[in-house]
Amino acid sequence: MKKTLLLALLFLPLLAWKNQDDDNWKDKVDASLLAKVSKGDEASFLILMQAQAELGESRNLKSKEEKGAFVFNRLRQTARESQGAVINLLEREKAPYRSFFIVNMLQAKGGLALIRQLAELDAVAQVQDNPAIKLAQPLPAETEEVGLRDGLEWGLEKINADDVWAMGYNGQGVVIGGQDTGYEWDHPAIKSKYRGWNGTTVNHNYNWHDAIHEISPLTTNPNPNPCGLDSPVPCDDHNHGTHTMGTMVGDESDEGKKIGVAPGARWVACRNMERGNGAPSTYIECFEWFLAPTNLDNENPDPTKAPHVISNSWSCPEEEGCNPSNFLTMQMAVDNLKAAGVVVAVSAGNNGSSCSTVNTPSAMYENSFSIGATGQNDTIAGFSSRGPVLVDGSGRLKPNVAAPGVGVRSCVRYGGYATYSGTSMASPHVAGLVALMISANPALAGQVELIESIIEQTARPMLSNQSCGSFSGLEVPNAVYGYGRVDALAAVMAALAVVDGKEVPGLVTVKVLPNPAHEEAVIAAEGLDSPAQLQVFALSGQLMRQSAWAPGQAFETIGLGDWPAGLYFFRLTAGGRAWTGKFAKQ
Repeated sequence: MKKTLLLALLFLPLLAWKNQDDDNWKDKVDASLLAKVSKGDEASFLILMQAQAELGESRNLKSKEEKGAFVFNRLRQTARESQGAVINLLEREKAPYRSFFIVNMLQAKGGLALIRQLAELDAVAQVQDNPAIKLAQPLPAETEEVGLRDGLEWGLEKINADDVWAMGYNGQGVVIGGQDTGYEWDHPAIKSKYRGWNGTTVNHNYNWHDAIHEISPLTTNPNPNPCGLDSPVPCDDHNHGTHTMGTMVGDESDEGKKIGVAPGARWVACRNMERGNGAPSTYIECFEWFLAPTNLDNENPDPTKAPHVISNSWSCPEEEGCNPSNFLTMQMAVDNLKAAGVVVAVSAGNNGSSCSTVNTPSAMYENSFSIGATGQNDTIAGFSSRGPVLVDGSGRLKPNVAAPGVGVRSCVRYGGYATYSGTSMASPHVAGLVALMISANPALAGQVELIESIIEQTARPMLSNQSCGSFSGLEVPNAVYGYGRVDALAAVMAALAVVDGKEVPGLVTVKVLPNPAHEEAVIAAEGLDSPAQLQVFALSGQLMRQSAWAPGQAFETIGLGDWPAGLYFFRLTAGGRAWTGKFAKQ
């Protein structure tokens, strides 16, 4: 009896050690997911693999096509070589799943027992929650009329898009992508810009993808989704997506005003939200489709059909499932798409006005180009999220730049038009700007870092009395405006000075400070080292001032005391080149 008891006592610590060891699999599983399935329920989850592709070589490739093919092939090869054990287990357990390659992961659905089996596989790095996420709705429209002329939405004139069109660049030859609530492809304002429409017939293959395969658990509307599921035709079940696309490429509104920054560009799209409710898996599915668009059967992916830039007006907040334990997953999707030569423009978020409110994927990532929102008076919107990013401990500067986002009018479903406010309205302005730059200089296609750098360096510097962390509001860049409000004309002029993927030495940047001005304005030219002539015209065409600049002259101060309030245009010519712009006198 004593011998049996002694053996039992010796065995108990071993049992305790074994049970403790058996629980190690839980370290790989999100706590929120364990809580969902602990009572026997099933849940949707993501299976992140240990093996992830190394894509550093893409930086040495010149063309967008080369970058896209390299990244696509490397990512797909890594997924194929490493997912076998997971797929075998899922199929054996008859669990529904989907394989991804833009991030080496899978999405599946099941209960605690299946999650444990997956987490115990050495090839699996983490099993993450895949929660439903609700779109931040557009804010009520705000308008601040400042006397802008008829025929053009204020945001387009503010960033000087019309001046770029006058140079002959309107986005032609460039493809813009949007992932959002879907798009009403045959809306009169955007139909002719859809890549699947040739003026006579329509082909949605490689031009549209629907990542919505089931009704979101967050949807409270009892009616069927108006677009259905897995729609073979571009469709918007919300309005948000169609509105953003109009700002990127649209024609005229019901008020006879031009609404699109790059009306010569073509568009492709992916629906990532079901009536405004998305999930990490739907966002990543759209990122993957943009890397290598497929036909409507989701087959034959082709990276040569990837867009040049995509606009993302959505977020994944921590309270809805995106948290430090899974931030890396979405980040890898953004990083890999950028490595493929695609600019990822992202709204900064509507959680302002406190500091460090840029705190959600995808706006928070280093390789996302994040955009804050400004109003017609060129001040930051109260709702626009500020940096720096603290939620991941990086302290990185965000937003990168700011763009018009208050009282933006664009198209919505059923052939209509509406005015919305939000950083969701600002991001499309920058996506359109990227299209203008590439149409002016096609050599920029795929040169993401250079494109983003030009936009930052040519933005109109904006200061703020709000300082955040180590970023003073009285310096540029700051955590309120980033590098400032974007200037399409200045960015395109700089883009034209790029040869073979590099900026030409002696790049000239011309700006007016302040703008709007009151008693005087300074026209400054950085990098100008030759004789120049400056002319300033009133809106009527009257020549208001003309002067000659000596070699090395960097600026000229113009007294405006007796000039009538209104808009003025300037033209600076030197060495056979010309720089134009406008400013307002108040």
